[in-house]
Amino acid sequence: MIWIILILFVVVVWLVLAYNSLIRLRNQAQEAWSDIDVQLKRRYDLIPNLFETVKGYMMHEKDVFEKVTEARTRAMSAPMGQEKAQAENMLSGALKSLFAVAENYPQLKANENFSKLQDELTDTEDKIQAARRFYNGGVRDLNIAIQVFPKNIIANSFGFKPMEFFGDLSDTERQPVKVNF
Repeated sequence: MIWIILILFVVVVWLVLAYNSLIRLRNQAQEAWSDIDVQLKRRYDLIPNLFETVKGYMMHEKDVFEKVTEARTRAMSAPMGQEKAQAENMLSGALKSLFAVAENYPQLKANENFSKLQDELTDTEDKIQAARRFYNGGVRDLNIAIQVFPKNIIANSFGFKPMEFFGDLSDTERQPVKVNF
């Protein structure tokens, strides 16, 4: 009788520990998403400042501004997951095209505000990539825990679902950013 109670006790303790580890992993992945979101919002806030700095120099580049504005709007309103990742990739591409066009304006390249904004955007992009890697690592750990036996039984019983990675990079995203100012 003592063995049965001991075995039941061990099983209950294991169930509690397994459930708590799944909760911890899910919360870590959600926290990592929050870190990405903070950096994305920082980038969204920098874009209007960038526009104010460059619009006097680049009056004839209306289509570039429209593409960046449209990409920013889509990225800000995209739901979490693959749609968000695709929208963010489009915004990164639009910003690259803005910087590429800006190379044609030597006075703009010499502008101190533009230089500062470029540095801030570069720093923000680096932080987004770091947060993205951290998030994808957390999602990987959660998804593995949900899928391996015997934790998958607990995960299925309590409705744990795999989370999506923060998107695959497009071919243009895989290329290094070359901005020379």
